[in-house]
Amino acid sequence: MALFNFKRVAPTASAADTSPVVEAFMRDYSIEVMPRTAEKIESFRDLLPQQTRVYIAHIEGTPIEEMVATAARLKAEGFDVMPHFPARIIPDRATLADWIARYRGEADVKQALLLAGGVNTPAGEYDSSMQLMESGLFDGFDRLHIAGHPEGNRDIDRDGGDRVVMEALKWKQAFSERSDARMAIATQFCFEAGPVIKWADRLADAGINIPVHIGVAGPAKLQTLIKFAIACGVGPSLRVLQKRAMDVTKLLLPYEPTEIMTDLAAHKAKHPDFGIEAVHFFPLGGIKTNATWAIDHGGKSAVPASHSQGIS
Repeated sequence: MALFNFKRVAPTASAADTSPVVEAFMRDYSIEVMPRTAEKIESFRDLLPQQTRVYIAHIEGTPIEEMVATAARLKAEGFDVMPHFPARIIPDRATLADWIARYRGEADVKQALLLAGGVNTPAGEYDSSMQLMESGLFDGFDRLHIAGHPEGNRDIDRDGGDRVVMEALKWKQAFSERSDARMAIATQFCFEAGPVIKWADRLADAGINIPVHIGVAGPAKLQTLIKFAIACGVGPSLRVLQKRAMDVTKLLLPYEPTEIMTDLAAHKAKHPDFGIEAVHFFPLGGIKTNATWAIDHGGKSAVPASHSQGIS
């Protein structure tokens, strides 16, 4: 999540420098915020394309009032809002129903990210996103997204494998086939294309065809990214950061996601049926920093809402 704002150091890319392949890959990208990071932004319309999907992370202890107020503000600015519903911080069905009612009544929310949540001990009766999906309380939502872990999740599969995660995804695949809501897998951020491609292909081989919205860390200081990568359990692709940290000439330069974006975009262009449907940015170095990088590299796919009139 975005915790710091760093000034941009790279020169602005010209339209001629924008890769058509990356531009296409960035179409309909999404981004994640928290109430306390969102309140630092004067106007999201100056940063994000019209109707960008904005996820609002619900960290344990954040008052629901702040979550709903952030959702209402973003909705009023013309964006699609997708708040997180972390199962393990929800004490009971009544609370879940109340949160949904507030979001729908005050911010016209019709989309949700359902996930277990990053706490060890559940606050009440909910322990997994599957329980939230089975509750029936999200009936009528247009979109329900779920979490994905291209490099595994040791909180779920403690042996380092992915048996439990894959079984859960197969259950969710079956749910998607009987649900009226459109579904997608929003993943943890990664730094290397290879593991992502292998994971997405493995899902397809297992009969899981829920579209993937791949998590990508936005520009940030290297130390910041390594800290979050370790905390979030990012695995094999962490070596990209470790290798960069050993290069003194790059140690003090901000990381940018240019390489992974270029590699994934090229793979998608060569394999149109590849399971990744969209990019989901984690603005670890700041919302403005991430949005500026997207504007510089995304061409028409990243034109801010306030500048988009007349562009086709």
